[in-house]
Amino acid sequence: MKASLALLIFAIAVTAQIKKPEPPPVKVPFAESLQSVVVTTEDWTGTTGDAQLYERKDLKSRWKAVGKEFEIVVGRTGLEWGQDSAPEAATAFKKEGDGKSPAGMFPLTFAFGKAETTTSKLSYRRLEDQIVCVDDVNSHHYNKVVGTLQVGIFDWKSAEKMAEFTPEYDLGVFVAYNSYPVVKGNGSCIFLHIWKDANTPTSGCTAMAREDMERVVAWLDPKKNPYLVQLPKADYKGYKKSWNLP
Repeated sequence: MKASLALLIFAIAVTAQIKKPEPPPVKVPFAESLQSVVVTTEDWTGTTGDAQLYERKDLKSRWKAVGKEFEIVVGRTGLEWGQDSAPEAATAFKKEGDGKSPAGMFPLTFAFGKAETTTSKLSYRRLEDQIVCVDDVNSHHYNKVVGTLQVGIFDWKSAEKMAEFTPEYDLGVFVAYNSYPVVKGNGSCIFLHIWKDANTPTSGCTAMAREDMERVVAWLDPKKNPYLVQLPKADYKGYKKSWNLP
C-alpha cells in the first residue's frame, strides 16, 4: 500500500513537471533602456531605410546620437506592427512568412556569429553546424535559437541552419520580437545581421553593411537594456513625443 502511494505521488510530480509552462523571459521595458538602434523607412512598404544609434546617461537624460547614420534594408514586403509592441489602434500585425519586418520596440538580447569569440558585451553564441533557429509554428522551440545536440525535444519540421547563411549570419544580434511570450504564428527568427547588398531586402530581418554591424555589436551593452526601435518615418515622428523616443 505504501509503495503504491509512493508511486502515485511520484507520477503526479512527474506529470506536474511536464505540464508546467516555461517561465517567461525577463522583459525590461523600453522606458528603462539607455541604448537604442532607431530604424526608419520611407513608408510601410519600403524595403530600405536608415539607422541611427542613440544613447543616454540615465533615465532622466536626453537621448544623444552616437556616430553617423547608416543605411539598412528590411523585409521584402516592408514593415508591419509587431503585436507585442503595437498601439491600440493597430489592426494589422506581422505573421509568420509574410516577408515583413516587425514595427515597434524590441529588446536586443544576444549576439551570434561565425567567429570563435567577439568583443561584444552581449552574450555571444558561435554558430556551429548544429545551431538552428526554429520557424516551425508547431514546435516547442518556435522562435528560438537552439543546438540540435542539446535540446531535449526535437519536434520541428522547419528551421534555419544558421551557419549556412554567408555572409548574412557572419555576425548578428537576436531581436526579441514575439518573445514575451512567444505566440505561434506571429513570426520568428528576427535578427540584425549583415546584408547581401544595399538593394536586396530580407525575409523579415533588418540588415546592414558588415562594418556597421560590427559597430553595432561592439557598442551594445546589456547593462543598458538595448532596444531596436523600428517604424516608418511618419509614424516615428508621430509617436516620438508620446513614446519618449530619441
